This record gives sequence, structure tokens and C-alpha cells, in this order.
Amino acid sequence: MTVRRFLRLRVVAPLMIALFVILFLPGASLYYSYSGGRSCARCHEIWQPYRDWHESAHRNIPCSECHGDVLTLDAGFHLKNIRQLAAHLRGQVPEQVRLKTEDVLKISARCAKCHRQESADWSAGPHGATYSRIFLDKDHNRRRLLMDDCLRCHAMHFEGSVRDLVTPVDTKGPWRLLDPKLAEQPAIPCLACHQMHRHGAPLARPAVKADDAGPREEVSRPSLALFDRREQDYISLGRLPLPQVYERARRVKISPDQRQALCYQCHAPEASSQIGSGDDRTPTGVHEGLSCFACHEKHGQKTRASCTTCHPQLSNCGLNVETMDTTFKSTKSPHNVHTVKCVDCHTKGVPKKKPRA
Repeated sequence: MTVRRFLRLRVVAPLMIALFVILFLPGASLYYSYSGGRSCARCHEIWQPYRDWHESAHRNIPCSECHGDVLTLDAGFHLKNIRQLAAHLRGQVPEQVRLKTEDVLKISARCAKCHRQESADWSAGPHGATYSRIFLDKDHNRRRLLMDDCLRCHAMHFEGSVRDLVTPVDTKGPWRLLDPKLAEQPAIPCLACHQMHRHGAPLARPAVKADDAGPREEVSRPSLALFDRREQDYISLGRLPLPQVYERARRVKISPDQRQALCYQCHAPEASSQIGSGDDRTPTGVHEGLSCFACHEKHGQKTRASCTTCHPQLSNCGLNVETMDTTFKSTKSPHNVHTVKCVDCHTKGVPKKKPRA
């Protein structure tokens, strides 16, 4: 190789590429901004997601806010786009655009830019659990064999099977993640329960704040939906069923709160439909008929204020409910707050209600 050719390959070529990037990226950014996002649908086979976004509650948010901007310094973002362009030119067009694991994680991180409080509550709660916490739990992995069905609720957006995620798949261990970069990433990201392109109106601050809740107050946002890993698509909240749960032969009363239908997709009883089986936590006893959200906050699932919501001072027994022997007071209590009955503590019979002075 001659010196001139060496310089051309090692020096001139990189300079030309850098000059092209410097000149091209601002123009691409201006074109994107001017077209209002239409440039995405014009250059890629994403007309359907674009149309959905254009009618969604996030339609005032540019595509670049969630999916990345051409001016980003993330080299991986640009390399991925180059690979997608090359595949497009070769005619390798997917039937449906799918977000990859890394895309979902990046979008979830960007959700916090606008939804700061919700993101903080979620990350501090049980649904903010990381891949390592879920899949490298020694006590769990020794008792139960990891399987693909685990991914139905944990790591819904992971590409591949559980064998592509954890090794070894046995009850002996030691276990490790095949991709160490996932260790501190959330296994249940925002997009597990929220569909960003779901049809709906943007959330607007009311001109006059209502003094009390009323029947016209919004209960849930239109984005609430379950990401079905098998179908690789979302099922809207209104299409999710509430189960029929039984205590032996008796059908248990369940709150009609439709938001619970999303909870039940993972916190569900076994095929027997018996209360408390599987990961079911349907309340019975003194709390039968209450919604999950009567006690559990939406994103953080905090329950600290749940008792005082309904019991501002005293119970029917005239006692502070927070001092009663239930799992609310201590996780070691034999009386699960989800199923506690009066007779659990009053084994000799429930006393009559004392008249108030």
C-alpha cells in the first residue's frame, strides 16, 4: 500500500465522514422539526405507529423526545439507524415495527423527563425491580425453576427466551445474566403497562380545580394497556377481563374498578380460581370488595396511608387499626391484611359493636 493511499484511507476518509455528519445532521434535524414528525413515516415503514401517535395523548410530543434525535451524541443511535437504512435498501422490511429491548429501556428513561413524580414512585416501588433482583434471586431460583413463562410478567420486552437471559437454567446455580448490562435495568419498564400511542386526548390542566371528585373525573389514562409478549402487541384496559375468584364454592365479590384488570394479568389465581392461589391477592374478610387501588398507590404501590384512608381514627372495635395484629403492622403476623376476618382475632366470637358515647 502506498503512502498516499494509506493517508487517504486513514486520514482523509474519516475527515470526509465527519464533515458529512456536521453538515447533514443539522439539516436532518431542521427537516424533522419542519415536517412535524412526518419525515419519520415518509422514510420508514412506520405509517401505522405514526398515525396512532398522531391521534394519541402524546401527539403534542415530537417523536424525537422518546425515540432519540439526530443531534444526539450517542453513536449507537446513529449506527442503528444506518443498519436500518441498509436493511431498508436491501428490501428487508419487517411486517411490523418492533421495539427492541434497549429501545424500550431508553424510552422508559425518557418518560421521567415529563412524568417525574410517577417515575420516582415507580422506581422506588416493587415494579421498579431490576433484572438482577428478579432473575438472580437465589432463594426463588432454588425453589422454582426459571421458565419462559416468567417473562410474561417480568421482562415482557426481552428479545429471546429465558435461556438467552439467564444461565444456568437449573435450581443449583450460581446464576448470572448473559448480558451484564441488563443487571441494573428495570425488568418491568413503563411500556409494560402503558401504550404510548394509544388513542386519547392530551392531559390538560383544568382552568378551575374541582373541590371534590365527581362522576366526570377521569379514572384512568387511555395509555393503560397490557403488553402481551406472545402477540407482541398491546391489549387496552377496556378489553382486559376481571376474573371470577372463589373461596371454595363461594364466589368472592370483586370491586368493579377496571384498573384492576391490568393488575390481575400478573397477580392472578391459578386455574382453580381459588382465592390466594398463585399470586392472587384479592381481598376477602373485612376488606372484601375493595379495589387494589383503595390501598396501593398507582406507581409506587405504597400502602402506608391506606388504613387512614378509610379508618381516620378507630375501627368498629374502638381500636387503632394500625396497631392490630395484621401483616400491615408486621409481615410476621399470621393475619394477612388481604384476607383478615373478625374471627381471626376474636376466636371466641365477635363482640357486639360498642355504642359511641
